[in-house]
Amino acid sequence: MAKDGKTSPGEFIRQVRSETSKVVWPTREETIRTAIFVFIMMLILSLFFLGVDSLFGAAVRWLLSLA
Repeated sequence: MAKDGKTSPGEFIRQVRSETSKVVWPTREETIRTAIFVFIMMLILSLFFLGVDSLFGAAVRWLLSLA
């Protein structure tokens, strides 16, 4: 490393190659399992927020009907 704290382009490339060699990619099964989990969570959260939005919408409509 240089004294001024900057890394030379060649050293940077060596560091990038060193770090990318440490990357562990998920297996196909892990990727599919994670995608299914994300889809299920997205579905659950979308239904939750639909319910919350509907509840607040009904509350606002009720409050406005009092005026």
